[in-house]
Amino acid sequence: MLLLLPFGLLVAVILVVYPNELALQSLMSSPTCQNNAGLTATDVVGVAVDFRLLIGVLTLPGLYERRNLIRTVYALQQPSLPASRIVDVRFIFCRVASEEERVLVALEAMRYGDVVELDCTENMDNGKTYSYLSSVPALFGASAYDFVMKTDDDTFFRLPRLAESLGSAPREDLYYGCRVSCDMRRAAKDEYMSGMGYVLSWDLVEWIAAAEVIRNRTAGPEDWTLRKWFGLGGKAKNWVDAKPAMYDFPQPRDACAHQLVPDTIAVHKLKDNERWSTTLKFFNFTAGLQPSKFFRNV
Repeated sequence: MLLLLPFGLLVAVILVVYPNELALQSLMSSPTCQNNAGLTATDVVGVAVDFRLLIGVLTLPGLYERRNLIRTVYALQQPSLPASRIVDVRFIFCRVASEEERVLVALEAMRYGDVVELDCTENMDNGKTYSYLSSVPALFGASAYDFVMKTDDDTFFRLPRLAESLGSAPREDLYYGCRVSCDMRRAAKDEYMSGMGYVLSWDLVEWIAAAEVIRNRTAGPEDWTLRKWFGLGGKAKNWVDAKPAMYDFPQPRDACAHQLVPDTIAVHKLKDNERWSTTLKFFNFTAGLQPSKFFRNV
């Protein structure tokens, strides 16, 4: 009997101190996107949610390295966001056609839970943006988010600066982004929405999903197409122009480019790792790296 006593005490300690051990392991291994407090959006307790933002990064199935870079860059920024501002990042592409990519993307989906495959043929200016925006309400549920972003995998957003700016933006009939053409070949009067990345209020996304008037008008350059949609529906009356805090990476003969500046919301046209590295170094992204004998930060 005395021999069984220590064993009984051990069992009691496990039951009292670690009653949810399996649940904890499940939570830690879960691929659900987490907010800056380390909790899923639905688990925030005692915090009034200011807004929820969905960032949809349009990409291609085979760009694993780029997705991993972007995933890391945004995850490192989450702790700097207020707990009341929830930002979820999802990677968007059309049907995965290659059997090889289907296996590899499936592993990625199992691990991270942040990839979305749309029911469309992969394309650039033949309706992919419409497929994404019109699918959001059905995929995520009614009023799941306050804002929905469309961006590409060559654009870097500074989440705290973006969240701060969106905090004072209208919550209805909103287009937030770069408002005027940066292409020197077009006249300034040809105003349009820049494809570098933009945020729409939830009601606009619901309208895109339901509006018959735009359903057969989805092909063509997305900046002009989006402007046409809102013109047809008399929508997006609340325009927030984020220039010059959103701009193209510095390069010659680009009217929308300028030097990297501290007060930045987004940098566009990061077409290769060198540009990503230059941009992230400018914003001191590796400043928090702890000293280690295994890796030397330069």
